[in-house]
This record gives sequence, structure tokens and C-alpha cells, in this order.
Amino acid sequence: MSHIKAPIVDTERRRRRSTAESSDAQWDHDPRVYRRTSQCDRLCVDIGSHVAETPSPDVSHQYTPKFLSAHKGGTTPCHYGEEVWQDGSSLRTTIRAENEVEANKLANNYRFGFRKWKSHVTERPIEDRSDIVRELYSELNFVRPQGSLITCGNMAYLILFGWWISLAYLLICVLMFLTIIGVPYGKLCWKLSCYFLWPFGKSILKPRSLVRRCCVKFPHCEAIPEESDSKEVKESTPLLMPLSVPIEVPPQRMRYWCRVSTYVWLLLGYPLLGLIHGLACFLSWILVFTIPVAKMNARTLAIILLMPPEDVHIHRLKKPQGCESEVLLCCYHAFNWYYYKYTLDGINVFAVNLLPLVITTLVVGYVDTENQFVSSEAKFAAAVSSIIPLSYYIGMGIASISAQSNFAVGAVVNATFGSITEMTFYITALLRGHKAGTKCYEEIVKAALTGTLLGCILFIPGISMIIGGFKHREQRFNSRSAGVSSALLFISVGGVFAPTLFSKAYGSLVCAGCSSSPANTSGPFTCMDCHYDMSGSYEPLYLRHIEPLVYTISVLLPSAYLIGLIFTLKTHSHIYDIQVSDGHDHQQGQCPPEGASGGHGTVVHWSRLRALSVLIMATLLMAACADLTTEHIKPILDHSAISQYFIGVTVLAMVPEIPEIFNGIQFALQNNISLSLEVGNCIAVQVCMIQIPLLILFNTFYDVGFVLLFSDLHLWASIFSVIVVNYIFMDGKSDYFQGTALVVVYLILLALYFFAPSPRAC
Repeated sequence: MSHIKAPIVDTERRRRRSTAESSDAQWDHDPRVYRRTSQCDRLCVDIGSHVAETPSPDVSHQYTPKFLSAHKGGTTPCHYGEEVWQDGSSLRTTIRAENEVEANKLANNYRFGFRKWKSHVTERPIEDRSDIVRELYSELNFVRPQGSLITCGNMAYLILFGWWISLAYLLICVLMFLTIIGVPYGKLCWKLSCYFLWPFGKSILKPRSLVRRCCVKFPHCEAIPEESDSKEVKESTPLLMPLSVPIEVPPQRMRYWCRVSTYVWLLLGYPLLGLIHGLACFLSWILVFTIPVAKMNARTLAIILLMPPEDVHIHRLKKPQGCESEVLLCCYHAFNWYYYKYTLDGINVFAVNLLPLVITTLVVGYVDTENQFVSSEAKFAAAVSSIIPLSYYIGMGIASISAQSNFAVGAVVNATFGSITEMTFYITALLRGHKAGTKCYEEIVKAALTGTLLGCILFIPGISMIIGGFKHREQRFNSRSAGVSSALLFISVGGVFAPTLFSKAYGSLVCAGCSSSPANTSGPFTCMDCHYDMSGSYEPLYLRHIEPLVYTISVLLPSAYLIGLIFTLKTHSHIYDIQVSDGHDHQQGQCPPEGASGGHGTVVHWSRLRALSVLIMATLLMAACADLTTEHIKPILDHSAISQYFIGVTVLAMVPEIPEIFNGIQFALQNNISLSLEVGNCIAVQVCMIQIPLLILFNTFYDVGFVLLFSDLHLWASIFSVIVVNYIFMDGKSDYFQGTALVVVYLILLALYFFAPSPRAC
């Protein structure tokens, strides 16, 4: 039996191999897989790790940077899914991007020294996006199968918008009837009053015969969206017309503009309704999730109210309409949670809505200098909040330039703008403290620096692990690349706090409030407040020893950062294993060859020039907001019952990092925890190795009294945080429990700062 069993097993193996090959061929030739046009050709970037126990993280989307060299070992087939496969001792992950620029951005996310970014920097074809996203960008002029219209969002519309818009139309209706001439518009207002009270499931139509074009019967036609009046012939125009085609009607537009009632309407009714719809648009747009209400009001104001009243018909659609009429407006839901993804020219809608806050804050802050109209506390809160959208624009600009440039230019842009923009507050605070002759601002700057370290080391990775762990049971990351970041983190924290340790070893102990017993004058003194002199006032020690040490460290830390760039980008880039697959035959599952153009038809949201202009402008606005923040923080520091340490390590440190926090969370939700961890580590390393040396350099040329000596609380909190996070990162795995541990440690440290006494200088 043994001599018969072997051929059977061999035959079964051949059969399975042939089945797999046929399924692969079927997948390769499936037209649904390659449904993009030549404007969105596909390339692949394979990212993996040579360490067997740590698979590389998953990333979404596909394309290849030209400047990446092919991986050793020949050609690798192009994989269009997010897959992790093991080949010997290596684990690889396929990255997908829509175009070459997006591939560069994704590749930069895995490089040390680059700001991690989530948003797209190029336009994506709307036909290639999901149905949910396509619905976000619709013009509310199509009919679709309707579900339940009684939803919480629609009821909220009735309470927030529906009743007063309907009431406004009712009042205009009465006004139009009183004019006698405007009776047709009075009837229109009555119909629209009923419509806007509950517009869901209803549609506003105009007769198809009004459009000087023949009706085209499409399969499964529900309604034809509005078309322009151009007479150009499209590909969909039939060559032979059916006999039932209506005869083209003469244009009615001149007759409409010759009516007296039209001008009565434009003088009495339209302006008032314009104010109503404008207010509704503004409120619903600011709320973001009610943007469909804003679209509905804008479309009504721009199209429907400028039409002849007899051409506006409102119907409740219970079955698909034919091609006899055009749908002008049809809304089913007033609320959609997915509008947080909505973008305008690549800019997130929240950043767009917060931009007027920046302008208003600057105008009010610099015009109302005496705080007559707005309090100092409100100006401080507005200035700090304005930093959030500016940080987003700066990050978007950095990501756009880096994605369109090589690694050297991208690293320089990241290091330069990523550091200078966050240093604007520190420099303005030091200048204001130096002008006022107080060291309180210096202590606030040190607290903000320490708070940035603690938040990036503990909070950003922790909250990403928690949220990602709820969606994915266990997440893995490249422990070797995390080890490189951890080593640089140890070096940076050790270098920054080395002068503080040196001053404690050789500095002088200063005591205050000392007293002795009157009966025993020779006995020891009892002192209530003893501390090391951290101000640098002890000149022999500071000038001869500590100051040269500070200058030495300010040279060594940027050098270590540069060595880290060379290590990860050049000599040991295999740690990240960025690979470009060769081959151009898509139908055979291969990637385009190196050097092939992958950017045909690619539209970048921001060009290099525009991104650079946005960076410069956002940096200047950031400096102005930082100046207002430091100007109006003094009353809060003087009258607040909370420790100034706590204000520095929370509000001033973490508010500018809110966009990075959201980026880390989004990476974790995509099962890409590796980038979530690198978001925090990258910022922490840049703070220690670039920002603090730049502050020392600034203090060298313009003495503002900045001394690189931190309090005990800053010292031990930072060292403890680095030790804890390195212990968590040892196994290359993460879950929500480890994230909870990091967040709890962060909250414990915040509690220490909350109950800590205020700095002596304050």
C-alpha cells in the first residue's frame, strides 16, 4: 500500500497547486480588481521586517516612490491587499497607495525624522471611493431607495432648524400675498414652508421639458441630475430618437425676467430668505455633522428661489421617477457621523471651520489691548485653541512637501518647520519674561517642554493602544525600529537632564526659614525649605562647569539626531525594509518597473510652492497666537488656584499636539500601531534633540536667562516615563491593557503636577 499512497499524495499536491494557480490567474484577470483608469496606475511599496517575531504594521493604500531602490532578491509580485506573509525569516507587509505621491508619504511615515501623517495629500477619484464617502460629496439631487426617515438626526433638524425656517417662509408667504402681484411667489413660499418643516423623503423637481435636451432612457433610471444648458453632444446622446420624444419648447427665461412679480420677489422676498438660509447654512456647517442641511439651504438659495414659481414642484417619492423631470433637491437624512472625513481642497472640515477663529482671535487680541470687550482669560483660551488648526496646516504642508521631495529635503523640512513652529511659544514666553524681569515664564516653558515629553511618551502611545486594542485584540509592531527610537529617546532625555544631575551632584543646597531653639544656641538649625539652587546664580559653578556642559550637550544632541537619520535612512534602511517591486504587466499581478511613471493624472492638493507658502503663513500666525497666549497667561498664573506646573504640562504642552493625537488614533484603528508609537517618539526626540538645542542657541545670541536646569519633578517624571515605555515596547506586541498602563502612569504624573506647589519664581 505504501507504493500506491505516494503517487496519490503527489497527484493531490499537483491538483492543489494547479487550483491555486488558476485562482490566482482568475484574480489577476478579474476586471473588478483593476477598475481604475490610467490616471490612477498602481505601484506597490512592500514594507516589512527581517525580524521573525515582529510583523510590520499594516497601512492602507498603494503606489511606489521612484527613488526607492528595489529590494535585494529580485522581483516580487505586486500584491494589492494589505497582507502580511512570512518568507523564511522575514515578514513583509504590502502598502497600497493611489499614486506615487501618496506612496512617498506612506514611505516617509516609516522613516525616522519624518512627521507621521494620515490625511491624503492628493485628490482621489470619487468613483474609487466607498459609497459612504461618495454620499458625503453628493449635491442632494438624486433619488435612492429610502429607509426609515424617523431618526434622531431628523428629529434634531426639526428642533434646531425646521420650525423657524418654515415659519420664515410662512411670513414671506403672507407678505407676497399682500402685494397681490407676488401671489405666485406666495404659493411657492407656502409649498416650501411645508417642505422645510420636514423635507425628508420629498423631492423638489422641475419639468424635464424645460431643459432643451431630449430625454435619455437609462436602465434603472431613478432621476436625472441637473445638467447645464450647454448644447454639446455627449457620448450618452442616442443617435435615433424615439417617437415619443417631446418637441423642444421655446426658452422661457426672458419671459421670466420680464415679469414685474420677479422684481417684487427679488426686492421683498429673496433678500429676507437669503438671510434665513445664510444663517441656517452657517450654523449647520459649523456643526459639521449637519452639513446636509447646509447643502440643502445653499442649493435652495442658489437655484430654486431663482426659478419661475410655476416650475417648482414638490412631490413625495414612493417609487423611482422617470426621466420626465429633473431632481433639484432631495434629502433623506440631516445628520451623518461620517462628515468628520469631509475635506475641502484636501483640508479637513474641522480645520476649515476653525480658521475664522484664528483670524478673530488675532483681530480681537491686537485691537482690544485694554481688555474692554473681551476678558484676558477668554483671549488666552481663544489663542490656545487657535494653535490647533495652525498645527494641522503646518503638518499638512510638511507632509505635502515631503511627499513630493526626496528624503533629504523631506527630513530638513520636517526638522526645520516641525521644530520652529512649536518653538514660537517658548521663544515669545522667554522674551516676555525677560522683558518683565521674572523667571516665571522660564519655568512655564520648562513645564511645557516636560509636558510635551510626557504626553508624547505616555499619552499618545497609550490612548492609541487602548482604542486600537478595542478594535483589534492584539497588535504587533516592528520592535527593532521601535528599539532605534527608544535608544534615541534614552540619549535625548539623558542629555537634556545631564546638567540638572550635574548641578545636584556639585551644586549648593539653599535653605530658607531656618530657626534654632533659643535655649540651645549651639544646637542644629531647623530648616523648612531646602532646595538646590537651579537658577544659575552660583556663578563659579555655573560659568566654569555647567554652562560649558550645556553648550557641549547642545552640540552632541543634534549630532546624535543626524546620526539617527543616516542610520535609518541610509546605512540600515533594511530595518524598515522598504521595497519597490518590478514588472509592469498588471494583468499578471506585477508592479510597474522602477522608473515607470506612476503619477499620470495625479492631482496634488498642494504644490510645493503652495505648501511652502502655507507653512510660512501658518508659522507667522502661530507666532502671533503664541504672543497672545503669553501676554494673557499672566492673569491666569496670578489668580489661578491650580499649580502653574500643571498649566504648563497640560494646556500649553498638549494642545498643539492634538492633530498628532488624532493621527496616532487613526493609525491604531487601521491596525498600524507601529506608526502610532512612532508619532509620539518622533516628537519627543525632536523636542530634546532639536528644539532645546535651538533654545540654547537663541539664548546664546540673545540672553533671555534660559538655563537648562530642571526641577526634581521634571527630572524624575521624565526618566521614569522613558523606563516605563521601554518596558512596554520590549515584546513587540500591544493591547488595550498596556495602553491603559501608560495612560494611568500619565494621569498619576499629572496628579503630581496638579498638587505640586507653584514654582518659586511665580
